[in-house]
Amino acid sequence: MSENNTDQKQRIIQEYVPGKQVTLAHVIANPHRSIYLKLGLDDETAGAIGILTITPYEGVIIAADVATKSASVEIGFLDRFGGSLLLVGDVASVEAAVSEVLNYFNDVLHYSIAEMTRS
Repeated sequence: MSENNTDQKQRIIQEYVPGKQVTLAHVIANPHRSIYLKLGLDDETAGAIGILTITPYEGVIIAADVATKSASVEIGFLDRFGGSLLLVGDVASVEAAVSEVLNYFNDVLHYSIAEMTRS
């Protein structure tokens, strides 16, 4: 093997640059009890889970405020360092809260938003 190797190695550097985005907005209607238990949620109090991921991460604080003021939902989990928010409540309330969060982030804060999905 020659010491004068002509093959050059390329180094790729990937960097995460958060934009103003709601990257996930999903409603799980009537999830199996085990999902509540694995997430550390009270499985007796809700019929749905709403999941949102937002960048920059501090946006979840605003999303939690908008969601709890717009519908009868509770915060199941809020991670201001990772941008995750879980909402719990009945199916209609969770859908209404997630929808209102998307509207607010789109219309007022001018974020790029994901379409709300449901399972």
